[in-house]
Amino acid sequence: MDVSVIIPTYNRLWSLPKAIESCRHTRCQTEIIVVDDGSTDGTWEWLQTQPDIISIHQDNWGKCWAVNRGFAIAKGEYVRFLDSDDWLASEAIDKQFALAIAQKADVVVSGYETYSEEEKLLNQVEWVECDDFIAQQLGECDSSHYSAYLFRREFIKDIPHRPDFAWRDDRLFVIEVAMANPLIAIYKQAAFCHRHHSQGRLQFPQGMRTVATNLQHITIYKKILSKLAASCELTLRRRQAACTILWPLAHWIAYSHLDEACEIVDWIYSLNPEFQPLETGLLGKLYKNLGFRQTQKILWLRRNILGLFSRNTNTKLYNFTT
Repeated sequence: MDVSVIIPTYNRLWSLPKAIESCRHTRCQTEIIVVDDGSTDGTWEWLQTQPDIISIHQDNWGKCWAVNRGFAIAKGEYVRFLDSDDWLASEAIDKQFALAIAQKADVVVSGYETYSEEEKLLNQVEWVECDDFIAQQLGECDSSHYSAYLFRREFIKDIPHRPDFAWRDDRLFVIEVAMANPLIAIYKQAAFCHRHHSQGRLQFPQGMRTVATNLQHITIYKKILSKLAASCELTLRRRQAACTILWPLAHWIAYSHLDEACEIVDWIYSLNPEFQPLETGLLGKLYKNLGFRQTQKILWLRRNILGLFSRNTNTKLYNFTT
């Protein structure tokens, strides 16, 4: 088997057939492994009508468990991971596999395209060539999407998707792959099509999940930077790359946990004492002159005043119309 495509799915029968179809009709030997994570919308019944699909059913344990189960039975020399609400570009599997064989690559990367819910092209994101794959994955520049990547199965056999970081598992996975120093080949075209839709995604958490996701994200960076420091690989460039992610992360955490957010900001300045806030204009001046904590308090007050004004306006409009 040349390529294994692993597709975890949960209640995505509305989009799963397109994802699967984009993996068919390849010249290389391709197996499609779909792991149904306890769907209740008829997904499993539909999969039984697809004779060319290797299908696995499990209780609703989550994406990481599903991907790991699929990987455990994969036979392809190379593998890729595809969400069931996205799809692959035409000939991407064949062309990336040919490039992988020609260059003996551990990972074949590429850019991607984004589409609307109605499958209208929104944006084309080209691959950014970077001479430090770890810095790129830490946040130095756009790192595409891991579903645009083709991985040599033997190279990633000891890098699982980690359930403890389920809402940021793909980010952690690719960073760990980068730290293993893979041989990279670049596919110049977009291999992957990412759909924006209103059905909900793991990377866009709501409510209480937002706090858990932010905690997972910061924990990933603490673990990864600690490992890089222990191996004397935490260069200034990589510290700077991490800071570009940690700074907005501190802002998100400040919405609910200001003290913890301030600790992240202190960590940013310990990683890079020359760090400058990414914001410009008045907000940038506030961060520079008042500091992170006081600026966040001002922003909190502004949000509450605007929220109060909005509620009062809506109440007056309701009273007027009724």
